[in-house]
Amino acid sequence: MALSSIMQRRIQQFRRNKRAYWSLWIFLSLFIVSLFAEVVANDKPLLVHYAGGWYVPAMKTYPETAFGGEFETEADYRDPVVQKLIDAKGWMVWPPIHYSYQTINYNLTVPAPAPPSAENWLGTDDQGRDLLARLIYGFRISVVFGLILTVISSAIGITIGAIAGYRGGLFDLLSQRFMEIWDSMPMLYMLMIMASVITPGFFSLLGLMLLFSWMRLVGVVRAEFLKARNLDYIRAAKALGLSTPAIIFKHALPNAMVATVSMMPFVVSASVTTLTSLDFLGFGMPPGSPSLGDIVLQGKNNLQAPWLGITAFLSLATMLCLFTFIGEGVRDAFDPRKIFRE
Repeated sequence: MALSSIMQRRIQQFRRNKRAYWSLWIFLSLFIVSLFAEVVANDKPLLVHYAGGWYVPAMKTYPETAFGGEFETEADYRDPVVQKLIDAKGWMVWPPIHYSYQTINYNLTVPAPAPPSAENWLGTDDQGRDLLARLIYGFRISVVFGLILTVISSAIGITIGAIAGYRGGLFDLLSQRFMEIWDSMPMLYMLMIMASVITPGFFSLLGLMLLFSWMRLVGVVRAEFLKARNLDYIRAAKALGLSTPAIIFKHALPNAMVATVSMMPFVVSASVTTLTSLDFLGFGMPPGSPSLGDIVLQGKNNLQAPWLGITAFLSLATMLCLFTFIGEGVRDAFDPRKIFRE
């Protein structure tokens, strides 16, 4: 499917912004690596060849007896006994990082949190868990959470803003008064109260944050529709007898999407920041889950281990800067004053 000339100009304008262009590629690279976190950081081998048979421990559970052991429970591939059994009749292919986000290194030569070493590249937290593995898994959860929340909240906010801006009248009046009351509530405190009542989890937090995040785009879309509903092409569509949904979603919405798409990277950034704050305060993901907020908390509780705080700061600063730079590039790409100035 060929792109329109306007979209081609937008892509060219985005590519001219080198900071945004390279930020997008860096973010995509990091995100793709995190999507395959089980292949990059795992306490199980990716592939085992034993006694002529092939095994994939990273995807399937095998008992220790499958490798000549004595126990029917799942094999502990980090156990030297199990490793000797496999090496006697085969071999193993390990991921680059031999730890998962919850794997504890019991062979530390210093008390946890241990500093960076050849075994733990970024060191460990105060429970002996590999910091780099938790960072990779936590990055994936944060980005996926932010993207899902942005898509759902944007769909709700765009719909409400479009109806309110196009129809006006009583619906617009009531929706604006409701948003003023709802927006006056301290979102973070409300989320903390709700999270203390409801068992925290990925989807429960997603639902709780969705109660507040949908309002971020309503004002922008509403303003665009208030401006567009009196333009000639909208009046012509009404004169031709088009239905209200057709006018809203087929004619007015594409113009309003310019400002909306420009704001989406900033909405993702705000969603990730809120999730990190909840995890830091203990009202986010369940205990033990990998999260950037937990790494920040580890740094705060272990000031004698500066690598924890440095890792938390650099990871969050890098991710939020990438989102900001991408958002600036998208904003410039959708700015008609820039794409049509040549």
